[in-house]
Amino acid sequence: MKVVIVGGGSAGWMAASLLSRLMGNQLHITLVESDQIQTVGVGEATIPAIQHFNRVLGIDEPTFLNKTKGSIKLGINFNGWFNADDSYMHAFGAIGKDMGLAGFHHTWLKAHRMGETKSFWDYSLNYQASLHNKYTTLPNIPNTKMSGLVHAYHLDAGLYAAHLRQLSESSGVIRVEGKVDHVKLEPASGFIESLHLESGAMVAGDLFIDCSGFRALLIEGALKTGYEDWRHWLPCDRAIAAGSERLSPLPPYTSSTAHDAGWQWQIPLQHRTGNGSVYCSDFMDDETALNNLLNNLNSKPLNEPKVIRFITGRRQKQWYKNCVSLGLSSGFIEPLESTSLHLVQAGLVRLVKFFPHKQINAVDVDEYNKQSKIEFERIRDFIILHYYLNNRKGSFWERCRNMDIPDSLASKIALFKESGKVFREQDELFTEIAWIQVMLGQGIVPKQYHPLADSLSDTQRSDLLTSLQQLIDGTVSQLPTHDAFLQTML
Repeated sequence: MKVVIVGGGSAGWMAASLLSRLMGNQLHITLVESDQIQTVGVGEATIPAIQHFNRVLGIDEPTFLNKTKGSIKLGINFNGWFNADDSYMHAFGAIGKDMGLAGFHHTWLKAHRMGETKSFWDYSLNYQASLHNKYTTLPNIPNTKMSGLVHAYHLDAGLYAAHLRQLSESSGVIRVEGKVDHVKLEPASGFIESLHLESGAMVAGDLFIDCSGFRALLIEGALKTGYEDWRHWLPCDRAIAAGSERLSPLPPYTSSTAHDAGWQWQIPLQHRTGNGSVYCSDFMDDETALNNLLNNLNSKPLNEPKVIRFITGRRQKQWYKNCVSLGLSSGFIEPLESTSLHLVQAGLVRLVKFFPHKQINAVDVDEYNKQSKIEFERIRDFIILHYYLNNRKGSFWERCRNMDIPDSLASKIALFKESGKVFREQDELFTEIAWIQVMLGQGIVPKQYHPLADSLSDTQRSDLLTSLQQLIDGTVSQLPTHDAFLQTML
């Protein structure tokens, strides 16, 4: 089968590298990209699942960190999202120690009700390590069965794409340089037959993968699949990205700081810092957004900032006829929880599972689209949660606080408010502890806790909390700094 990928960047080369690794003997893969078209290519933050992707490709951690100038990410620190002067972290990994089938947060809620003043995050190893800029590989807390540090990465997306290109071409992927002039469709079926480049070259294929970014040359430009606009829930529609000098010490976490009409990110890499401001153009103009970004950098700017315009939402059909869209061409959910590369990864895994044998079957396409839709919507709800649960002043935040939200999200919030419980679908991306951290961090104190939390006496509960904190604090004190860990990777 001939597979044609349109567009390079992270999405295109992730597709080329995975398909050539898993199915290279069965496929003839061509990737078409133009040197004239720049990718978005900013500093990128990820979630822990990227480790599985790298493992499949045979990329070990030292190689990955070196090739991408990457660093460790233990979570995302949210500054000013509930009130302008507070902060909390969505930390990866476990927090505390669960009581049977009841999460640790129920024990903490009971203690909180009894007058305990310690933060929920005092019992998070990831958070405490982040607070002290510490990290090392630690699968378990020493001498216990409790899980250790759980990490993802910050990376230079352009360098990652370059490394994946090298792997792909060594596996037989053919790269064709050029811009697509027009797309030829088969008259009878409406399937894509071939791409015609400005150079006059023609590239034919059986399956086309659209990684052309916001342009969506195939899935929308040629096939007109339509787009589902989510700006009524997620009104931000602009971003300004800018690099700045390296931070020292190097934080092992991403920062997200709310501002008057959106938020600002900070992604620390080995060689520079990725910065950007996401905002709603109805409440802030480009010049104000740019000035705010530059005035709030923690290091000296390195390049000219660039404005990125987007519409949050998803392609109505992410696989249509013989075209599968990945990355920005398939939809866009702002990078608040670092899901961009994960959605490419998840789409690729799903494509491999539903990969056509001899012909494309409508039932496979329908199931692929059904699963993609559910995945996008669940991530969408988690992002809306951050905006909806705010207590900030200003017209933008008031609009977010008073908007109607999807029923699927409203039911999650209502359940947690009443009982402290979180219900998630089996394959849902964000874990219960992720939902708990955002809802606690942004002002929800459940009315009740699980009755299993009453199984401990006051003394037992106090001893448990004290021993947990001592264990975490003692573990963190023995960790090397994040910078020292990265030096061992060189």
